[in-house]
Amino acid sequence: MSLVRSVRSIGNGKLYFPNGHNDNSSLSTSIYTKNARGIMYATESSSTDSYDPKYLLDSPSPSEELLNISPTDALGNPFHQRHSSSFQPSRDYNQGSCDSGDFVNQSPDSSEYNDGRVTMKLQELERVLFDDNEIEGDDVCAHGETMDIDDEWFSQIRTVLLQDSPKESTSADSNISSSSSYKEISVTAPQTPKQMLFSCAAAIQDGNIEQASSVINELRQMVSIQGDPLERTAAYMVEALAARMATSGRGLYKALKCKEATSSERLSAMQVLFEVCPYFRFGFMAANGALLEAFKDEKRVHIIDFDINQGSQYYTFLQTLGSMPGKPPHLRLTGVDDPESIQRAVGSLNVIGLRLAELAKDLKIPFEFQAVPSNTALVTPTMLKCRPGEAVLVNFAFQLHHMPDESVSTVNQRDQLLRMVKSLNPKLVTVVEQDMNTNTAPFLQRFAEVYSYYSAVFESLDATLSRDSQERVNVERQCLARDIINIVACEGLERIERYEVAGKWRARMMMAGFTPCPISRNVYDSIKTLIEQYSERYTAKEEAGALYFGWEDKNMTVASAWK
Repeated sequence: MSLVRSVRSIGNGKLYFPNGHNDNSSLSTSIYTKNARGIMYATESSSTDSYDPKYLLDSPSPSEELLNISPTDALGNPFHQRHSSSFQPSRDYNQGSCDSGDFVNQSPDSSEYNDGRVTMKLQELERVLFDDNEIEGDDVCAHGETMDIDDEWFSQIRTVLLQDSPKESTSADSNISSSSSYKEISVTAPQTPKQMLFSCAAAIQDGNIEQASSVINELRQMVSIQGDPLERTAAYMVEALAARMATSGRGLYKALKCKEATSSERLSAMQVLFEVCPYFRFGFMAANGALLEAFKDEKRVHIIDFDINQGSQYYTFLQTLGSMPGKPPHLRLTGVDDPESIQRAVGSLNVIGLRLAELAKDLKIPFEFQAVPSNTALVTPTMLKCRPGEAVLVNFAFQLHHMPDESVSTVNQRDQLLRMVKSLNPKLVTVVEQDMNTNTAPFLQRFAEVYSYYSAVFESLDATLSRDSQERVNVERQCLARDIINIVACEGLERIERYEVAGKWRARMMMAGFTPCPISRNVYDSIKTLIEQYSERYTAKEEAGALYFGWEDKNMTVASAWK
């Protein structure tokens, strides 16, 4: 199930803008409307309040909230294991009586003595901190002091050791080694959650389970799904790493799917995602624009959509077609979708066809709908029932990445599907995908790609939904967490979210016999105007005939056309 698999659903009627945005445009009235039958084709604008960033570090981990699984069931937390050794520092050491005057008045002999004393104290402290069981109590204390450490004191010392203090640290102090659960404590700046994530991924890649477990336990205490975008990204990704390490990616991914209360709630979350991250909407709009331009000079058109879901893409499509001058051609729409899809509990393909037929009737568009309830890999030309004299148009919107390729199986369903479509001799094929390399990339590269992509998604959510928004939480838990876990934790046939970057799709389409068909400037300019009504942080660009839509400097979706 992809990030936007069911995004084309009839939503809650809201159009989201960034926090603080005053919607004085005519966007909602000029493009998005509701007809007399109550079918929503549009959204009405709304804005949300700004928020104050808050970090709720005691929040449960994502998989705990989703699955009620305790993190400690699988992995212990070494940071919860306090040392039982005791330490009472001597009075002069504890008070740190070495001020500037002392150093001026000290003789060389006294200085050497104090240097040796400090070294001895540091050695004593190191032994106690790291619970060196080979050192007996009498041997630790050269001067007979009682070594006593309580939890509070230990926490304070650990904080000092981890403090970022370049003035006080030296090369000799930079790392303190131990045989206990603390492999290394550095007096330089502590690692960020991002650095720890990548260290953990590398440890898992190298088979260092002990180190990875320790990092996972520490990260779970540092990040929260209520934090800032990077913290929330880390919170979900650490659970994906834990699932991969426990070889439970498949089970966790399936459990996440089963945990969804109802399909309507899932669709509601997807609709919110679609509204607040408009780079997905722009992808659909680019595909619609290219399809509509292919209607020119045609009397009968057959559109085949291989992932129609709730058919919401075609409500706007039909409205635009109905507003065009002249008599519209006869339109036959074939909707393909897996009968076991979670969306079918909301509305069967036949129900979707009836809704679209009612709208087409209102708009006076000759229309018929054909339902093909089938797994995409099993669709044949015979099932599509193409007729002589009709122009065939094919739409792949956020669907092709679900098809396994040659890296998964010799069957290569991805190329097989493309060759089958090419045999239909289509006038146009549109492809919309998320611009991310998670198909054949090695694990560490794939992990970095996921972090980069989804942190941008989380940032764009923060620009529109407040930090305490329940809608935001629902979107991230129901739409994003599953994708992250599937990409990071699963392999082989179980990893179904296999995104490609635009260049790879281009090469694959051309190998299947297709040639690029640049999306027109009119389509690009129309979408560019819409983007300006959202936020300047959303971007659009044209490259090699394809349209790229993004968040700041990150490409998020790409739309292209082929013939």
